[in-house]
Amino acid sequence: MVNVPKTKSAFCKGKKCQKHTVHKVTQYKTGKASLYAQGKRRYDAKQKGYGGQTKPVFHKKAKTTKKIVLRLQCQSCKQVAQHAIKRCKHFEIGGDRKGKGAQLY
Repeated sequence: MVNVPKTKSAFCKGKKCQKHTVHKVTQYKTGKASLYAQGKRRYDAKQKGYGGQTKPVFHKKAKTTKKIVLRLQCQSCKQVAQHAIKRCKHFEIGGDRKGKGAQLY
């Protein structure tokens, strides 16, 4: 279980800042795939007509988790940086902090 605070002090590479500032933390999500990207256009053209599936379909999935990518947005200049952290099954932003010596039964 990885718990990350909603704000984090980190170095900002923006032209205005170039120093450590407070960043808002969110989780990176993949955008919607474009129908007009070169690879998609090529794939669709190849798939057209008779002949079935033309490219290999991947079935041997080995990984059970994905690497978590944090999206850090500077509060002062709105510059966005990405920071990859390790793999984990459970991830949350701004959850309850675990106290010292406090155990859950």
